[in-house]
Amino acid sequence: MHEITAENRKVVDLVLSYSRERLLAEDTPLDKPQTEAALDALVGQTISEEGLGAEQALAHFTETLAPACITTDDPSYLSFIPCAPTKAAAAFDVVVSASGLYGGSWLEGAGAVYAENQVLSWLAAEFGLPATAGGVFVQGGTLGNLSALVAARESARSAGRTVARWKVVCSEEAHSSIASAARVMDVDVVGVAPDSDGVLRGDAVRAALDEHGESVFAVVATTGSTNFGIVDDVASISEVTRARGIWLHVDGAYGLSAMLAPSHRHLFAGVEHADSVIVDPHKWLFAPFDACALIYSDPEKGRRAHTQHAAYLDTLTEKADWSPSDFAAHLTRRPRGLPLWFSLASYGAAAYRSAISASLELAQEIADEIERRPYLTLLRRPQLSVVVFERDGWSKDDYEDWSARLLDEQRAFVTPSGHEGRTNARFAIINPRTTIEALRGILDSMAG
Repeated sequence: MHEITAENRKVVDLVLSYSRERLLAEDTPLDKPQTEAALDALVGQTISEEGLGAEQALAHFTETLAPACITTDDPSYLSFIPCAPTKAAAAFDVVVSASGLYGGSWLEGAGAVYAENQVLSWLAAEFGLPATAGGVFVQGGTLGNLSALVAARESARSAGRTVARWKVVCSEEAHSSIASAARVMDVDVVGVAPDSDGVLRGDAVRAALDEHGESVFAVVATTGSTNFGIVDDVASISEVTRARGIWLHVDGAYGLSAMLAPSHRHLFAGVEHADSVIVDPHKWLFAPFDACALIYSDPEKGRRAHTQHAAYLDTLTEKADWSPSDFAAHLTRRPRGLPLWFSLASYGAAAYRSAISASLELAQEIADEIERRPYLTLLRRPQLSVVVFERDGWSKDDYEDWSARLLDEQRAFVTPSGHEGRTNARFAIINPRTTIEALRGILDSMAG
């Protein structure tokens, strides 16, 4: 399996040929899931003592398994938060796997870590963080938030604070990963009701801190909520956390990328005061799954919280080298920031600013269209690129039937969402290839 043989040359040629065709395809099907029973009938058992051979295994994948996965980089994928990697980023992901790179330590991956750190420094500068800020690329926002909060609690402990039960304050609209992190850490979440516009502000945070006192080790501000794309008032929140000496973490997994757009940068005032931030390049920075940038204003606080100690690691931990494994709840890691580095280095930051700005403009354009249609109600003007609306008179079943029909017809992937007990429809616009004409066509399908 590991030698350079005629069979393995064929394996590599087959896989690279498929990858090239997929990367350069002008149009790819949206595709849709299949039941387990259907896949059993079409594919059956693929693992055996003798093996199928690469040609047959790849045929199963290309003809049956891949079409049973929704294509997340399709411009009509508008649910959750899509993924739309650039061609350079997706292609370089192949290079990362082919190169046998390990990204956990400087000793083993200095070149890869150097390149990743350039991206992290660039992001930190965009967010207004200190020149000394730094961090690591982790799997996703959930692990990024968890790792940041672990560092926040460790910082509170090292400052001599001792409480019976630690707490983290966040908006009731915060991402579910904050509650997940709290469960893992065995701490409590203090959910604070945002204002009527969905924005969490400093006054509400101050009241929560007054009530819960020394037990709070961190406040989480959200810059781009998943459901509505709402940006909390980080400026007023940061005033409160700085006055109280409490760690401020900014969950910008989806929306913080919009700071790259000059038109929206003002929405993120105060982020420069954060102790830690996350942003997911596999969302709005056009990298492939999976990559979350976790950045600390003071990286040493992350290092103290996360460095693992063991005799076999002494050769790494006894040096001052920048080892990414020291900055999050992980050890083994691939250098998942390299596809973003290659894409940024190839195309330049201006191309990213333009692509993000286009999504923001498209969100406003389709919001205007929704407001013009008498059978639709826009729930909020979009701050970023998430547009939420209702079809007047529809029940939850109507939304689900409509969503299923769109996917069956391979027109779009738009899953129903909900707010305050009411079902709604939601566009998450990230892909630069999404067009106003396609979005209008989806709205047309709701008219009957």
